[in-house]
Amino acid sequence: MNGKLQHMPGLLIMAHAPLASALRDVAAHVFPDCLATLDVLDVPPDWDAEQTETAARQHLSGLAHQQTLILTDVFGATPCNVAHRMADGVNIRVVAGVNVPMLWRALCYAKEPLDALVARAVAGGTQGVVQMTVQRPQNQSNNPTSHDQEHAHHQQ
Repeated sequence: MNGKLQHMPGLLIMAHAPLASALRDVAAHVFPDCLATLDVLDVPPDWDAEQTETAARQHLSGLAHQQTLILTDVFGATPCNVAHRMADGVNIRVVAGVNVPMLWRALCYAKEPLDALVARAVAGGTQGVVQMTVQRPQNQSNNPTSHDQEHAHHQQ
């Protein structure tokens, strides 16, 4: 791996299968050059924490980055718990609750230092969750007239 990539933080998505791979596919759709810094680990339902940690450590060594941000799906679940055990707060950081906006934000700013990357990922994840409101077109009534109302009007 060239020196420039090694100094950029790596990204590892650890999630319940098949979410990690699906997120990689979404990332590659928008950021096709991101695969050099992104790896994924789909955790099968029958893996225990030890199997998950062994596989995660292999993935981390394969990334060969000095620092890595691990994105996990559910706080308190096996992928997150294993990632938390591996995190040292300096070279490996963990953010739970991965979603597409979080991942895209992390990829947009993948060249930033790890602390900044963590902040960007969290901001992207939280800002990407928006409750949509229903807006009615102007000059539209709330209650459409029914045929019964029209019929009653004509009978008067």
